[in-house]
Amino acid sequence: MMAAVSDPPTGPWPPSEPIELPIDGVLDLHAFPPRQVKALVTDYLAACQERGILQVRIIHGKGIGALRRTVHALLSRHPEVIEFGLDHAIFSGAGATVVRLRPSQARTVS
Repeated sequence: MMAAVSDPPTGPWPPSEPIELPIDGVLDLHAFPPRQVKALVTDYLAACQERGILQVRIIHGKGIGALRRTVHALLSRHPEVIEFGLDHAIFSGAGATVVRLRPSQARTVS
């Protein structure tokens, strides 16, 4: 299953059609403009949660930390996030954040 999101900024902007983004628990934000980050992260976390993917890795890069701060601010207010923190230094450390999500209510109610 895939979620529709806007094209990365390689073609005309804004894109004329959405692209398919795999829902596999890893979201790389490098290809997306900052103005899309809030909606993209929120939608991606919801799609992961619906599929039972409760640990998500968001790659924001190291840079000067602006994108990391934006992502962390969003995650700190997100009601479905249990916890989050920077990835282990062996992998990408400050360049990615690992998020733990609550199980979806739709999946836990029988």
